[in-house]
Amino acid sequence: MSEQPVSDLPAMVRQVLGDSLGYLHAAALRVAVRLSLAEELAGGPRTPQELAERTGASVDHLRRVIRLLATRGVFSEGEDGAIHLTPAADLLRADAALSVRSMVLLLTDEMYWLSTGRLEETVRTGGTVFNQIFGAPLFDYLLRNPEAGSVFHNGIADLSSIEQGPIAAAYPFPPSGTVVDVGGGPGGLLQAVLKNNPGLRGVLFDQDSVLKDHRIDDPAVAGRWETAAGDFFVAVPSGADIYLLKRVLHDWDDAHSIRILRSCREAMPAHGRVLVIDAVVPPGNQPHASKVYDVAMMTIFDGKERTAPEFDELFAAADLRASRIIPTPGTLSIIEAVPTRADTGSAAEEVSGSVQ
Repeated sequence: MSEQPVSDLPAMVRQVLGDSLGYLHAAALRVAVRLSLAEELAGGPRTPQELAERTGASVDHLRRVIRLLATRGVFSEGEDGAIHLTPAADLLRADAALSVRSMVLLLTDEMYWLSTGRLEETVRTGGTVFNQIFGAPLFDYLLRNPEAGSVFHNGIADLSSIEQGPIAAAYPFPPSGTVVDVGGGPGGLLQAVLKNNPGLRGVLFDQDSVLKDHRIDDPAVAGRWETAAGDFFVAVPSGADIYLLKRVLHDWDDAHSIRILRSCREAMPAHGRVLVIDAVVPPGNQPHASKVYDVAMMTIFDGKERTAPEFDELFAAADLRASRIIPTPGTLSIIEAVPTRADTGSAAEEVSGSVQ
């Protein structure tokens, strides 16, 4: 490999040192959201003094944080010193048509922040230090701490609301049959699938504590969905045509992911399909969002984003095989898996659940 030209060294030094301070951008974004700066500017530009008075902040410190954010296009400072809302800053408004406010609050929360600060320990030991910091694995911690649970679930639900329409439209679902959304959370993806495919029925499968906050009530899908509570490591509703696993496997290590896939395999008929909806990490050195998400997953879970060959290994261990990968407009892809043998893992023909 050839050496970089000496003339490139100053730029590389700036890049490396800039990356070393990259956490300041995340911290500044959190300040902007917590102080509701975007909402304060929705009616028009304001001076730093006005913003400081309205938010109870130090005018000098607030101006300097906004100046940093403006280098990324989040807010801008006019020649008269007034602060303006930009399209990127508008995304921070809670009532924006497309809002990322809850997601910024989640990704900059201490759950991520403190765990990421000990990434070296994670890399050395091969496991997350989240449990040491917060006294329990993430999902147990969320159950015990409702405020943290609200931050987490709201952020994930709002992220899903951006993705689910394009994902539901990207896959050629059958004209009839049953879809089980495994670990489906509030049910946004299942709702989108059912709205796009009026001949389908759906089952939202998750823990009781999650199902009570579902958001699937919609006249457009009325009478075509039900809920079922359980543990996807043990069993999932049987006899369905399609099993959805959106952003589920990336939360878990290989052993747990295989158990989830085996639960689906044992429940599905011979013609059934499993749709794993996760990022697929591309080869090579080019930037890709999945490579960032992958490191984030190791900090709070023992999870990971996977390459196509790594998905193949998971499927093979669960008596499945990948039949195709369908990209979606976002970061996620739909990895379709089918049984490797013609026999079914379950003789049941009905999908179980508690009808709503």
